[in-house]
Amino acid sequence: MAGPVKAPPVEVPKLINISRWLWIASALVTMVGFVAQLFDRETIIAEVRRANPALGQDQIDAGVNGSILFVLLMSTAILLAYVRLANAMARGRNWARIVLAVIGVLSVVFGLFRLVAWASGVAAAFGVEIRPIALAVAAVTTVLEVIAFVLMFRVSAHFRKRVTVDSTFLRS
Repeated sequence: MAGPVKAPPVEVPKLINISRWLWIASALVTMVGFVAQLFDRETIIAEVRRANPALGQDQIDAGVNGSILFVLLMSTAILLAYVRLANAMARGRNWARIVLAVIGVLSVVFGLFRLVAWASGVAAAFGVEIRPIALAVAAVTTVLEVIAFVLMFRVSAHFRKRVTVDSTFLRS
């Protein structure tokens, strides 16, 4: 009794493979940036206290703990989503390439906005403090995602599907 016939593995083009790893690296850098910011618990507590001075210390601690857990869960979910999308893209799934393209364009636009707002002083004028780690993460992920985006669209033949049509069906 024979098992299901498996198609031969498709060779992933080198540029697509590099793009896949750049998408994953970008998500990892973002996650490391989130985690690094979470280590500064005192700053988070000070920001919560500034936003709502009526809260007691127990309420602030509970809120900060919940926020830290939420950020860790969300950053892990984002990392897993990027990994799944990048792997689907490498397997030749065009929908994954389009989703990564949309996410990448939005990420690059927001990253550039953050960098320009900081460099021009607009962020400081509105009282928004952008931490150095956030700037570094924005700069690195912007570069990684631009390169990944370009490489992903350099090998379009990898995403074309060969569909066979039964010509006798069309004649009847």
